[in-house]
Amino acid sequence: MSENLLGQVEHAFSFAQEQVSALVKRDPDFYPLYTDHGKWRHTKPAWTRWCDGFLPGMMWIFHQESGDPNWRTLAEKYSRPLEPRKDDREVHDLGFIFYHGTYKRWYEATVRDGSPDQSLKDVLIHAGQTLALRFNDVAGCLRSFHGPDSNFIDIMMNVGIIFYAALETNDTALLELAHKHCQTTRRTLVRGDGSTSHEGIFDLNTGEFLKQTTQQGYRGDSCWSRGLAWSLYGFGTCFQLTRDPTYLEVAQLNADWWLAHIAEDGVAPWDFDAPLSGDLSRSQVDTSASAIAAVGLFNLAELSPSVARRKAYLDTALRILNSLSTRYLGEGEDGWEGILRGGVYHVYKDLGVNESVMWGEFFFVEALQKARQLLSDKL
Repeated sequence: MSENLLGQVEHAFSFAQEQVSALVKRDPDFYPLYTDHGKWRHTKPAWTRWCDGFLPGMMWIFHQESGDPNWRTLAEKYSRPLEPRKDDREVHDLGFIFYHGTYKRWYEATVRDGSPDQSLKDVLIHAGQTLALRFNDVAGCLRSFHGPDSNFIDIMMNVGIIFYAALETNDTALLELAHKHCQTTRRTLVRGDGSTSHEGIFDLNTGEFLKQTTQQGYRGDSCWSRGLAWSLYGFGTCFQLTRDPTYLEVAQLNADWWLAHIAEDGVAPWDFDAPLSGDLSRSQVDTSASAIAAVGLFNLAELSPSVARRKAYLDTALRILNSLSTRYLGEGEDGWEGILRGGVYHVYKDLGVNESVMWGEFFFVEALQKARQLLSDKL
């Protein structure tokens, strides 16, 4: 099984490099968001600008795994123009751009080279400090781009950059701010059974939590699969950074709910509570949610103190990758330009539904990286 899966993973990893190479040759200096009929360049709207770090992020992974200097050159070329966004106060996604995608990986590459570049770390820290400016003292959380009274579960994937900035600068106030956001999110968006809501709304006069709702899920009380994956991965990252056991407990609660409700092949529906039939049917999968969850599960397989949980998380992550690598690659004769088919951006706006989406591409490549390292060690 391990040898066969490693072959599938290696094939998918090579295919990913081919697709990214073709993208940058076909459309240089373009930062895509989602495909339309399999094509990255189209006229449909972006809605928000949050994905620019994912393309160079893949390049950094390709360089780290292959040692190919051409990937390093491209990664730097596509990362550098993003530096001004360290001051971007319009989005809640600076963690995606700088922590997961670009400058943290760039800095870590210089560490591996034996010559750490502090200026790259400074950009990362600055971005974390900028994101912290979104904190609303009354609500006790970082506000989403949707409004000052709104918190998104997505922000759990971004708050890590604030923890990073706080720990690197010994800023206790910044550290406490990040903890408060996590605590508020745990209390208001993570349900007792481990499922999650997409959005929470607060009374900004009193700080009272008013309701769970959603922008992209089926209902306010449903479990939007990408949101659950954001929470699973995000709380796990916060535990890695802080070693606060509460965050590991939440991540495991999310993961256990995922394992109890996922299909046999490990691929998630776009919303776990979507109806069985109709236009919004759960037959529409979201491969991006599955890729995100796979990385989060790989991480938890290293972090959990429970041997049984570690095995269950690892088995599920590998099962997800097996399905994605064999059934959802953008191969074929139809000229599909993405790596991973079956992603979903926004069902209600009809944006990127059953398409390739940049976060799906990136987290799939990150999952492949973890799998090839793990499986190579086993053989």
